[in-house]
Amino acid sequence: MEFDWSQQDREHRQEVREFLAAELPDNWEEMSRHGPGGDSQAAFSRHFCGRLAEKGWLTQHWPGEYGGRDCEPWRHSILGEEMWAVGEPRGSQYMNVNWIGPSIMHFGTEAQKALHLPKISAGDVLWCQGFSEPEAGSDLAALRTRAEKVASGSDEHYVINGSKIWTSYCNHADYIFLLVRTDPDSSRTRGISVLLIPMDTPGIEVREIPSVVGERYFHEVFFTDVRVPCDVLLGEEHTGWNVVTHALQFERVGAARYARAALTLDHIARVAAERGMLDDPIVVDRLGEARALCEAARVLVYKVIDLRAKGSPPTADTQLARVLSTNCDNAIGRLALEIFGPESRQYASYADNNFRLAMTAGVAVGATEVQLNLIASRFLELPRE
Repeated sequence: MEFDWSQQDREHRQEVREFLAAELPDNWEEMSRHGPGGDSQAAFSRHFCGRLAEKGWLTQHWPGEYGGRDCEPWRHSILGEEMWAVGEPRGSQYMNVNWIGPSIMHFGTEAQKALHLPKISAGDVLWCQGFSEPEAGSDLAALRTRAEKVASGSDEHYVINGSKIWTSYCNHADYIFLLVRTDPDSSRTRGISVLLIPMDTPGIEVREIPSVVGERYFHEVFFTDVRVPCDVLLGEEHTGWNVVTHALQFERVGAARYARAALTLDHIARVAAERGMLDDPIVVDRLGEARALCEAARVLVYKVIDLRAKGSPPTADTQLARVLSTNCDNAIGRLALEIFGPESRQYASYADNNFRLAMTAGVAVGATEVQLNLIASRFLELPRE
């Protein structure tokens, strides 16, 4: 098996690095510390993704008919690794190109494709995902937000009531990928639908949830008698669980956290060497263990990308890759606190910033516990109690 990149891929990676060096502002490191929900980073995301689109890189793995270049998923993987290594300047738009756009391609009507895909491919739109709820959390099948179909003359529309929580990016989003229950008598995964809704629709209210993670990172979104036309429905009514499971197989390996973690580890190792800490075998062992976790996460993610490149159906390897990525992120976040010592207590310091961002890894796109349950059922085939 050949594990190395082709010469063409290596050249593309170098092009991306040179592009980042030229495009990122001098204060990017400080800007990125405030998190993707900050005003400055959200504004920069639109400009930056527009420049990526001009280069033809933003959606290069998409089919040409939808604004892509018909490149293999590996090209998108290279872009994702380099973006995450520097703090993800695409902001929420990494979701657009990774799973929102592909979901619309797979399940959307021609009108939905014509409306949304050109905007995503041009880097000119911000999305958020309306999944988690106050009494459901990572158990998406327990959602309660309702969308009732109501007739008005010859027209029909949905009236939405409910709320979402822990929603990232929604303070600047143009659209929300919203999970709702359209069959009031249904339970669990039945009777769920996905709606593509403009965030400026009357009746939608966004409230920030203060957190230790970063500026405007989490929010609650409230829906009070929100009226939307039925043509915002993605896929067939009541079958939204199929849309969600399709989308999450893309999303769970969409964030190349291992790339960011590996660079962080390199910096930690240099600091440890400068401070004479490499004479301690325990420190050396911890650094080696963290490196092994990064490499394990990378290889597992590559396995999932290989399956996708070959057109194979998703497997539990997706969940395994997600858990390993979370583990390496958290291990390096904790290691940074130990290596930097007392100075890591300073807010927004290097170690503090990495630790706080690592905290989100085990929650986003399904908690680690949910991923482990899926591994147990799909990979180990353990019985459910």
